[in-house]
Amino acid sequence: MEVIHTISAFRQARAQQGQLGLVPTMGYLHAGHLSLVECAGSECTAVAVSIFVNPTQFGPNEDFADYPRDLERDLNLLRTAGVDLVFVPDVAEIYPEGFSSAIEVTGVTEMLEGVARPSHFRGVATVVGKLFNIIQPTCAYFGQKDAQQAVVIRKMVRDLNMPVEVIVAPTVREPDGLALSSRNWYLTPTEREAATVLHRALTHAQQQYTAGVRDGAALRATMRAILDAEPLARTEYVSAADPLTLRELDQVGERGALLSMAVRIGKTRLIDNVILK
Repeated sequence: MEVIHTISAFRQARAQQGQLGLVPTMGYLHAGHLSLVECAGSECTAVAVSIFVNPTQFGPNEDFADYPRDLERDLNLLRTAGVDLVFVPDVAEIYPEGFSSAIEVTGVTEMLEGVARPSHFRGVATVVGKLFNIIQPTCAYFGQKDAQQAVVIRKMVRDLNMPVEVIVAPTVREPDGLALSSRNWYLTPTEREAATVLHRALTHAQQQYTAGVRDGAALRATMRAILDAEPLARTEYVSAADPLTLRELDQVGERGALLSMAVRIGKTRLIDNVILK
């Protein structure tokens, strides 16, 4: 496994590879990231992972400085997983002095996470666009847990004719349903138990859909009621939206729906979602 810190060195290494699968990460890896690595390895001849905590996708009052980091642990996990290339740039390598460009995807960034974090997707699109330019992957792998991010990146790739296939893999969960996230480590044991309310709310609404409920307001009300019953949960939003446009649905139609939510448990902000097909 080759660990590379500069753009020029990565481009030289990339030239020696054929079909390359990329898993972009911010590090502090968990089983969800490793499932993406496994998926990339099964479909591509080589696998690259980027580890970069991207400052431009954090708001002024968010946890950039405190975001968990453990590079040695991450590299050991990736080495065991059989990764070929790891790109670990510093901030100055990605955003050199005088950097003033950005990628802005409109429409699908203006609701859900975009309301609470108005500059977030501008930072995400910019850094992912840069990584695609630097790494030149054949395929790029993302997790369904960050559903809106996946919609944004797919739209960016289509709109800008980027020669990369975006693949979204299922959310990996703990046995009790909590979606794996690097931010879960912030939770106290009591908060960790309370955090299962997100999956319970989504599952109950999904069961209603299976039973024939198609009313968007009813599905949103079901999720909110379950969240409201958890004393440690503070709900930021619940959504039953079109899976492509992310606009709220009055009635779930042939395209199905994306059920999603953002909830604070203590000081930790968690997101989760399920797709209704």
